[in-house]
Amino acid sequence: MQVGLKILVVDDNPTILKLLVQTLEKCGELITASDGADALMKAVDQKPDLIISDYSMPVMDGRALYEKLRARKETQNIPFVFLASQKEIDERLRMLVDGVEDYFVKPFFANDLARQARRITARLHQQRVEKMGGGKIAGHLSEMSLIDWMQTLEQGRKTCALLLHSGKEQCTLYFADGSVNHAVCGDLVGNKAVFKVLTWADGEWEVDFSKTSSERTTTMSTQALMMEGLRLLDEANRDAR
Repeated sequence: MQVGLKILVVDDNPTILKLLVQTLEKCGELITASDGADALMKAVDQKPDLIISDYSMPVMDGRALYEKLRARKETQNIPFVFLASQKEIDERLRMLVDGVEDYFVKPFFANDLARQARRITARLHQQRVEKMGGGKIAGHLSEMSLIDWMQTLEQGRKTCALLLHSGKEQCTLYFADGSVNHAVCGDLVGNKAVFKVLTWADGEWEVDFSKTSSERTTTMSTQALMMEGLRLLDEANRDAR
């Protein structure tokens, strides 16, 4: 199953809406709406998997959109990400905890929003596969990096195998309760295999929730593996200059 969830993006400012589309184009199938009323109709009709909405909009603001969709059985579980000022978040949105995935303070960094959207869509795919009794999901490293996956699987305490391909190279990372317990990349195993694959910017990934391994070849926590791998990558980049 390829990653490609439907994401409804809502903003009444055409320039910001265009920026959001450019930022999120690799995160899934995008549906756009220019105001809350337009978004409401499209959400009811197309049932997106995620809604990323501006808060301050004329006629129907983001909170009204959220409440109307929460009142309908068929749309009440769609997760939201709000784009708002810090004051709007503190005074009006903090109490909306049911189904609100995140708040982004305007102005925000587009890369941060894209990264969080990838993590949310990855988690939604996990939930969908698990409801089906396990299975596989697949995609590209340009859409969801290894760091994104390691953080997502660690936070969700998942047990699975993460298979990665780049050119003719292949690497497999095994997770147990969110921790990388075994890794193989060609002749490399354990920590060195993880550090190797962290250098890959291009390629494909596949998460298989039916595969596990009892081997223990890594000696560091998932967070420590990521930090040390990024440190080594940064060091190599500096030496190459």
